[in-house]
Amino acid sequence: MQTRHIFFEARTKELREYDISVIQATALFVVETLGEKATIGEIARWLIRQPNTVSEIIKRMEVKGLVIKFPDPERKRVMVELTERGIEACHQSKKRESVYKIMSCLSQEERQQLKLTLTKLRDRARKEIVAESTPPFPK
Repeated sequence: MQTRHIFFEARTKELREYDISVIQATALFVVETLGEKATIGEIARWLIRQPNTVSEIIKRMEVKGLVIKFPDPERKRVMVELTERGIEACHQSKKRESVYKIMSCLSQEERQQLKLTLTKLRDRARKEIVAESTPPFPK
């Protein structure tokens, strides 16, 4: 938790220059990556957050002029798209200089091992969450 907190604080300090939060920078990246498939539900899935939480994040980003929301004409869902300001903020947030500085104390091999270990832990934790939400007996 201490390591996560310090990383988060370093990243927050870095992003303050662009007037975006860590979660907003992550959401910008996800919206950019998803492109035309960026819906509140899909963004929530990528961020491992509840759709109502993501909806609030997107609402604050819309107020800042980073994204626009619009209804999907073919389905009952809300689409999200980056604005010019959002594209620029996304581009700037990808620099991640604070992360690179912190991670520079690890060798390439150590970084790769850390990535593999964290991915393994994340995937196992996700399975536990799904297991908890599944009723133990058939209805």
